[in-house]
Amino acid sequence: MRYFLLKIIRKLLVVRLILAISLLYTGAITWLSLAKLGKISIGTFNPTDKMLHSGAYLFLCLLWNIYFHFRTKKEDGFFAILTWVGVGCLIFGMLIEVLQGTLTSYRDPDWWDILANSVGVILGSLFFILIRKRINSWRQVLH
Repeated sequence: MRYFLLKIIRKLLVVRLILAISLLYTGAITWLSLAKLGKISIGTFNPTDKMLHSGAYLFLCLLWNIYFHFRTKKEDGFFAILTWVGVGCLIFGMLIEVLQGTLTSYRDPDWWDILANSVGVILGSLFFILIRKRINSWRQVLH
C-alpha cells in the first residue's frame, strides 16, 4: 500500500513539474515575442531571427508532447496527442504573430516567422517520434 502511494505521489510530482516547465516556457515565448528587444547575439554567433523561431517552437512542441504523454497511461493515443500538440503550437505561433501586429507598435507580424515556427513544430514532432521509446520507458517507471 505504501509503495503504491509513493508511486502515485512521484507520478503527480513529475507530471506537475513537466507542466510547470511547459507553462513557464510558453509564457517566456509569449513575453519575448511581445516585448521590445534589441538585436540578439550569443558570443560571436549571431543567430538569425528565423533560427530562433524554429528552435523556440521545436522545444515548445517537445515540452508539451512530453507533458501530455506522461499524463496518459496508454500508448494508443501517441499520434493523436502528437497531432493535437502540433496543431496547438501552430495556432499559438499564429496568434502571437497577430498579437504582435495588434498589441504592439514596435513589432510587425511576419509570414516568414509563421513558417519558421511551423518548421520548428515539425522538427519537434519528428524528434519526439525518434525518442518515443525512451519517453515510453520513462513513462512506464511512473505508471
